[in-house]
Amino acid sequence: MSESREWLVQWLRDAHAMEEQAETMLNGQLNRIENYPELSERIRQHIQETRQQAARLETCLDRIGQGSSTLKDAGGKLTAMAQSLSGVFAGDEVMKGSLASYTFEHMEIASYTILIAAAKSLGEAEVAQLCEENLHEEVAMADWLKSHIPATAEQFLARADSESDNAKR
Repeated sequence: MSESREWLVQWLRDAHAMEEQAETMLNGQLNRIENYPELSERIRQHIQETRQQAARLETCLDRIGQGSSTLKDAGGKLTAMAQSLSGVFAGDEVMKGSLASYTFEHMEIASYTILIAAAKSLGEAEVAQLCEENLHEEVAMADWLKSHIPATAEQFLARADSESDNAKR
């Protein structure tokens, strides 16, 4: 296998681990957001998208005769659990979660942009197409978060003055 193809495999494995991390992180957020139904519903939807994205990446790896990395996947999940637990102690957990999610979406966008360029360069049209599907979903989630963070902040601040314990959830 050429060195450039090995890099594509590594980046696909990294992306798969990233999606495993995202699913764990999103599930952690969802389990602790009670008073933000619109955000909760969009997170539920994105969890399903995230699972599909991981499956697409597995298809990509299978297509080029490789598999995902169990070690990278486990590392991603552990990192997400630690991030998720740290939010429990934040008085503004919903805002910290929104910030983390928006940032994570942009890391995913950059990752898929790299993967698409690499796949196209190596003549892997199917891999590029599957990564473009993932990219489209990540951009949509980032756009949704960007347009909804102001309302979430306003809701948080309104609740913080009257029901501080419930504001963060």
